[in-house]
Amino acid sequence: MVKRDDPEVIGRRVQQLRHERGLTQKQLAEPAYTPAYISTVEAGRVRPSDEALRHLAERLGVAYDELVTGRPAHLATELRLRLTEAQRTLAMGESEEAATLYAVLLAEAEAHGLADEEAAALLGLGECGLDTGDLSAARTYFERAEARLAGEPLPARVPALRGRAVAHYLGGELRYAVYLLESTLDELNRGGLHDPDALLLLYASAIGPYMDMGAHARAAQAAELALALAPQSGDPALVARMHRSVARTLIAEGRVAEADASLVKAAELYRQLQLRTELANCHWMRGYMYAQDGDLERAEAELRNALAMLGATRAKLYSSQAAVELADVLHRRAKSDEAATLLYEVLNDLSSERGALHSAAAHRLLGIIAEDSRDTEAAEEHYVRALSLLERAGAAGDLADLCRLLGDLLRRTGRVEAALDAYRTGLGHRTAPGTTTLGPAPAQPPL
Repeated sequence: MVKRDDPEVIGRRVQQLRHERGLTQKQLAEPAYTPAYISTVEAGRVRPSDEALRHLAERLGVAYDELVTGRPAHLATELRLRLTEAQRTLAMGESEEAATLYAVLLAEAEAHGLADEEAAALLGLGECGLDTGDLSAARTYFERAEARLAGEPLPARVPALRGRAVAHYLGGELRYAVYLLESTLDELNRGGLHDPDALLLLYASAIGPYMDMGAHARAAQAAELALALAPQSGDPALVARMHRSVARTLIAEGRVAEADASLVKAAELYRQLQLRTELANCHWMRGYMYAQDGDLERAEAELRNALAMLGATRAKLYSSQAAVELADVLHRRAKSDEAATLLYEVLNDLSSERGALHSAAAHRLLGIIAEDSRDTEAAEEHYVRALSLLERAGAAGDLADLCRLLGDLLRRTGRVEAALDAYRTGLGHRTAPGTTTLGPAPAQPPL
């Protein structure tokens, strides 16, 4: 592949710009160089020195970077401004519109060889894929972003690694998701790379797979660590909007470095806005703990808070787990009709390929609600659907519990042999409460 700064490419660029400006080789060369030297440069037989390139750029009336790379002046800054616009769109929950913006930005960044902007666009497209449930596309974008950032320090690669882990988790690949998250956490903490934003992303993302694998103690610890690391800000959306407006003004005035500084601040604030999804998981975890302790009123409040943070139009796959947990609390508080309505809404947004574990949890709870209403036929149907989904995902702890529920139902309806088969299946998946086959926990940050 021909590079942008190869002598032949630079030579053609110099010749094209000279012709566009109606200059002769002599006029371009004077007073520091000769027409013969310009001819040699345009033929691609020599790469000009930086001093010569700066002379040529001044005579041609273009920026040095534009002459060397062929990129229009201030292109990188303008792309970064548009990246913050795409971040804002995604942070506000408009995933499909954000994906369109990121796709255009990715094409432009690739065309002009802007690696950082290309990686940012790939990460944005991956996040859009998670929000819309296109997990295959999300994994691909995150893998490409990770490859583009291969030479960067680990904290810079964490968003891509975390995105890939979440895509695998939502697709039902729990152990691989936990492996990605824990190995990255361990490498960060053991290596002294205590980047709070990177750690927050990883700890918050680990809560869901920990819970689904029965590692409740690790989930609780991850939630507390994430909340301790959470950045504080008053109104990040308002401040980010101010920085974007300032950047537009600075770009118009040609003050590129100052515009870049404002855009960096805006991008950071929009990233914090996106972290509301991760922090919502922490509130969900607290709600779960209150529910386990029997404090159902506080559990309901925390879980409703988590769902409100996620928003009605954003991150359906993320919110489904909190919705199922809230439905369980509502059922225990004798609000079964409201719980069932919430569960059917969850099932409308899920499938066996998108959120199998959450779908199974919804069917399990609907089966319990049906049993309470003495509708054994509906209960059995929900239990069987949940069993099929859990077997595909390999969630051993949940399988054992579901087999017990199904076995009890079959025994009460007089189908003893079928009940025994269900119990035997459950025994094959039995694990002690709160245990998994996970290895040692990753090293912790020095909080």
